[in-house]
Amino acid sequence: MKEKAYYCDENSHSKLVLADTFNYLEKIDAESIDMIFADPPYFLSNGGVSNSGGKIVSVDKGNWDKIDSLEKKHEFNRRWIKLSKRILKPNGTIWISGSLHNIYSVGMALEQEGFKILNNITWQKTNPPPNLSCRYFTHSTETILWARKSDKSARHQFNYKIMKERNGGKQMKDVWTGSLTPKREKTWGKHPTQKPEYLLEQIILSSTSEGDLVLDPFVGSGTTCVVAKDLGRRYIGIDENKSYLDLAIKRLENVK
Repeated sequence: MKEKAYYCDENSHSKLVLADTFNYLEKIDAESIDMIFADPPYFLSNGGVSNSGGKIVSVDKGNWDKIDSLEKKHEFNRRWIKLSKRILKPNGTIWISGSLHNIYSVGMALEQEGFKILNNITWQKTNPPPNLSCRYFTHSTETILWARKSDKSARHQFNYKIMKERNGGKQMKDVWTGSLTPKREKTWGKHPTQKPEYLLEQIILSSTSEGDLVLDPFVGSGTTCVVAKDLGRRYIGIDENKSYLDLAIKRLENVK
């Protein structure tokens, strides 16, 4: 597909695109993507408050994180997941991250659109923000669903040996523990839902090979692309927020 990129990385044949995710996904060639990682909106912007660095802050992140109803939220998820299935290679896989506010809709949408869920990864955060209301257990985990097309002939890639080596010679389990995004990864600016690089490194290493093409349809500050570049993979990142893409570009240009 030929379309002007907002940022083009000639060395790795990769790019960032300033566009509406739905519109751009429709233009990507069918069965051309090896792996998709998506961190879609959690739809948490409802006027509430949270804790950040010991301070009470608003949970509102922007219009992109707002939705009118449960039905519209599920329609949103089914639509982008359906488009993702078309562009994913027969043996490719999709990873989707989310909190309890959206991940159950995502799981249902995956099955409705013809995916088989392979794993339910629990990302356990070692330093979650405290619960201000003291009326719930502290939210310290997120779920990452890993899926492939439900076609029985599909043989998804899983780099079992690499994951075993990273886990001290033992089979890696579906609970991954680590900290929230460290400050050093926010040197060039902040994104409200930025994922830590170690998380994407594990995902990309587990299910791709060097030279594969990785897509992030809600790329934000570009963590997926930064890690893909560092690991020798090609990437496409899509976002309709120019300031987030500018932040992603700064990070990409400083990958060693």
